Amino acid sequence: MDKKVSVITVNYNGAPDTCEMIESLKRHESYPYELIVVDNGSANLEGYTLLKDKYPDIIVIRSDQNLGFAGGNNIGIQYATGDYLFFLNNDTIITCPILEILVNRLDSNRKIGCISPKTTFWPQRSKLQYAGATPMSYITLRNEFTGYMQEDDGRFDTPQETAFANGAAMMIRTADIQKFGLMAEFYFLYYEELDWCAYMQKAGFSIWYEPGAIVGHKESASVGLQSPLQVYYHTRNRLIFAQRTLSDPFERRCSYLYQTFVALPKRFLTYLCKGKLNLIAPLVKGGKDGIAFIMNK
Repeated sequence: MDKKVSVITVNYNGAPDTCEMIESLKRHESYPYELIVVDNGSANLEGYTLLKDKYPDIIVIRSDQNLGFAGGNNIGIQYATGDYLFFLNNDTIITCPILEILVNRLDSNRKIGCISPKTTFWPQRSKLQYAGATPMSYITLRNEFTGYMQEDDGRFDTPQETAFANGAAMMIRTADIQKFGLMAEFYFLYYEELDWCAYMQKAGFSIWYEPGAIVGHKESASVGLQSPLQVYYHTRNRLIFAQRTLSDPFERRCSYLYQTFVALPKRFLTYLCKGKLNLIAPLVKGGKDGIAFIMNK
């Protein structure tokens, strides 16, 4: 029986990007796949209608409410019939076949639970965005993408285990979800794929980077760099991530203290000095909401 990949993407007020991604996938991919697009509470129905009318061969689902990155993808999972699930941001571009390469890497080792391709910026295809990821610091709750902003000159062409997948493009086996669960929807935006990877690892799986498959990504096209939305959810979700994934009580307390009494005040002063006053309110609210979340658990 032939295997199939369910490609799941979430559209939020980004129909032009979604169409461009769909066209690139149709142009370059030959491995058996179905495409599932979740319109995640976009401001109007125009994008949803456009996608339904323009691409009758794909599954387009409308959610009247924006359920966030995890919630949108979890809706897509409900409609998937493939042996593998490939979560692909709608602001990505495919320039060569990648699905078979990712499937083969997953199939090479049952202990691989999730795999991400090499990701470059788009249209600056020579600049890397993701070539694996470093482990998370339990104090700062930050990590880095390996190779970020470096030239794609062959130095990052070795497939290997890594700390985290890239939420913009990651593949799992459908059957493995029962072992580590769906994405946590209360994050809404940011840290949900890091949390998911942590739970995969707790379930005994490893995360892999596959440079043989390449995806271009228009970074933060949907929310913008240093937007109020980004500041709020990064601040809030770092505290939630610590509560959920740090099993050592000492490490968890250290992380809480650092985020609350070092990182938040530092960012507050930075925004104040740089005149970014629109970021102060979401920063403070993110800290308050993160503390409230962990206090209620």
